[in-house]
Amino acid sequence: MKAIVHVALKKTVLDPQGRTVSTALNSQGYDAIADVRQGKYFEIELTPGVDRETAQAQVEKVASGVLANPVIEDFTVEILD
Repeated sequence: MKAIVHVALKKTVLDPQGRTVSTALNSQGYDAIADVRQGKYFEIELTPGVDRETAQAQVEKVASGVLANPVIEDFTVEILD
């Protein structure tokens, strides 16, 4: 089993890196791109035999306490079989 964690800046927080990418894409002719928000992606391999509920709780704790800054970032956790 593994967990996927996506971390991104909250919508209310300015994203200068995303803005730079968006501007660069537009200048290269990609007019369909309206906005870009950048973030972080983590794949976490879980210990064999751990139950889904325990895995979810531990990964959410890691995401909120270590991987993301909850003041300026949101995160999602997905547990895969």
